[in-house]
Amino acid sequence: MKMKSRFAFGLALLLSLLVAIPTEVAAAPQSAVQRAGEVSRVIPAVNIARSGKTITASAKTSVDWLDLVSTQVNARARIALDDGSVLSVGSESSMKVVKHDAAAQQTELELTYGKLRTQAQKIAKPDGKFEVRTPAGVAGVVGTDFFVEYVDNTMKVIAFEGLVKVCNLSGVCVLVKAGQMTSVRSGDNSGPLPPQPATLDLLVASSKDTDPGAPSGMPGVGPHLGVWGTVGIVAGAVGVGLGVGLTRGGGGTRVVGKGGCQNNPAAC
Repeated sequence: MKMKSRFAFGLALLLSLLVAIPTEVAAAPQSAVQRAGEVSRVIPAVNIARSGKTITASAKTSVDWLDLVSTQVNARARIALDDGSVLSVGSESSMKVVKHDAAAQQTELELTYGKLRTQAQKIAKPDGKFEVRTPAGVAGVVGTDFFVEYVDNTMKVIAFEGLVKVCNLSGVCVLVKAGQMTSVRSGDNSGPLPPQPATLDLLVASSKDTDPGAPSGMPGVGPHLGVWGTVGIVAGAVGVGLGVGLTRGGGGTRVVGKGGCQNNPAAC
């Protein structure tokens, strides 16, 4: 009887272990780190705060959900998200990747302070979204290129391509088109300011301030089209209404009259 009792006990113990193992294995992926993308370019010093630790970022450093990316003076970082979107973080900025689900096309970013330029992939999923939140409001996009700055309790948004929906925390919104800008202050329940054309100087500055290819203050090659490529697109869009165009040659960048180089060859 003792042998049978011991055998039954051992068999019961073995079965309990076999039942427990699949449960632990199934739970493991849920506790695993969720990747959002990786750093593609960086100008030191850029740090990533993760799970109570601080990591010095470099090219190929992974970026996970809930990572806080912080840049110091004259530092910048470019982050390639897994869905193909690109984030360019300016100097003296702090941005948190709250969520980036590439399959579901759901991205949530928080800009605590500083400057951030995003080039988001086109949203095709019905529930897809790409949002940048600040203490003053939210910028939501559907396949566009835009710049967000949060300094001195004011959120500023500039659209380079597409449309950007900018809302205050009370849900009052405006639509910003390419070449336009708006702003909203923390605690302002009246809503963002009506969109207005962004000046060429502001377009160039916002591109340069978030470009990791321009460490010395000279415009370099920004994401995809670079500083001058994107400014050229926006200046062209704005020029349709203003009757001006933008050209860049050996002597720098000039604004030419209506018709561009075709009607103003001497200016080009």
